Amino acid sequence: MPATAPPRAKVLWLARLEYRFHTWRERRARARGQKPTVTPFPGYGGVDWVRVLGRVLIVPPVKPIGTGEYASVRGWRSFLSVPVGFAQVSITIAGVTHDVVTDRGGVLDTVLPARLEPGWQTFEMSVEGGEPVETRVFIVGPDVRFGVVSDVDDTVMVTALPRPLLAAWNSFVVDEHARQPVPGMAVLLERIARDNPGSPMIYLSTGAWNIAPTLIRFLRRHLFPPGSILLTDWGPTHDRWFRSGMAHKLSNLNRLAREFPQIRWLLIGDDGQHDDKIYTSFTRRHPGNVVGVAIRRLSPAEAVLAGGRTNVDDHSAASVPWVTDSDGAGLLERLEEVGVLES
Repeated sequence: MPATAPPRAKVLWLARLEYRFHTWRERRARARGQKPTVTPFPGYGGVDWVRVLGRVLIVPPVKPIGTGEYASVRGWRSFLSVPVGFAQVSITIAGVTHDVVTDRGGVLDTVLPARLEPGWQTFEMSVEGGEPVETRVFIVGPDVRFGVVSDVDDTVMVTALPRPLLAAWNSFVVDEHARQPVPGMAVLLERIARDNPGSPMIYLSTGAWNIAPTLIRFLRRHLFPPGSILLTDWGPTHDRWFRSGMAHKLSNLNRLAREFPQIRWLLIGDDGQHDDKIYTSFTRRHPGNVVGVAIRRLSPAEAVLAGGRTNVDDHSAASVPWVTDSDGAGLLERLEEVGVLES
């Protein structure tokens, strides 16, 4: 009896429609003479491997001002770029070139072998024989035992993200220079980075990869320590109308625990989304990989804009220190009190 082929996975019609729409936009952009380029995102790795992150896009031109920043950049510009699905990207690391392919949304997220020294290292990527683009990756040394994972929205950046209309306003309309940092968070994270040299700093958000360049400029402008950025693709998947932010965060936390089993992470978030629930789940599953949890409490006004607060569980019996406060300065004091940070 001949073997039967496995049933084909059912793909949500909206995902197929999205891909066809992007393919049509790509054809129009190429007909106008525009070419794709790689937009790199800072990744991370170990001494013999790297996680390379980026996206292949056809980007509409934006005129910079003399300082190298972009004048009056509205959020909607980030979503005008045309993703190039299944593009072939050449990545050259330490003299060795690897050819990889992006996903249907143009996102590049792959692990490659490489022998690199701990700390920030650079290498190049290119697409379709174009000019190479330099990107960075943070290599974690085998002796490192501490790391930080920080949420972004309402943890380092005031966004009021959970409320859909305000999220759309902040993402598409607001000038990126008008975005405000959460008070004291840059000082807190810089203090942690300074006291723990060689430790990875991971910014983990449910935001779309479209906003990665804006986020990188925001972090640099407000003096946050550099770190790797883990965002998610925007739009439907093969079986869901929208991607699950909780699943995205949990899968990346679990991945970090597998990749760096020796590291204990300080998890930083806020009570406006599901960070407490996500961190609780991760801590129960990987208690040996968590050194502490810090949850920023939203102000009453921020809580209203964010659509309310998450009910934070009682963590008095938790296996790791669990602290809360309203800003970075308060969280720094609480972390010192419980011994996660040295006073």
